[in-house]
Amino acid sequence: MEGAIRASLVTIGRKSGRPHTVTLRGVIHRGYFYFSRHRPDADWFLNALAVHQVTVIWDDQAIHGTASRVTDPSLERRISMLKYPGDSRGSERRVAIRVAPSDGTII
Repeated sequence: MEGAIRASLVTIGRKSGRPHTVTLRGVIHRGYFYFSRHRPDADWFLNALAVHQVTVIWDDQAIHGTASRVTDPSLERRISMLKYPGDSRGSERRVAIRVAPSDGTII
């Protein structure tokens, strides 16, 4: 599968140390989960970069993974296009994280 999904992302609070869950529109692309936004100031984004171990709850599964920041501008653009197919938001500049499943599973 490839394209936009609705999933919950569970991060560990970088200040509180407690789980923090947010439901987001994400993307599956080449076996990884991606989550993006306009600016890197959301708690979920900052938490994922501070404590890289996250959980994605999607399709009735809890998938544990490791989050990392996407640094390739062309991949960021591709993620935006997949997240918002046929929508002008797909061409907007965004920051993104990639979640690689810990068990090596390809989504």
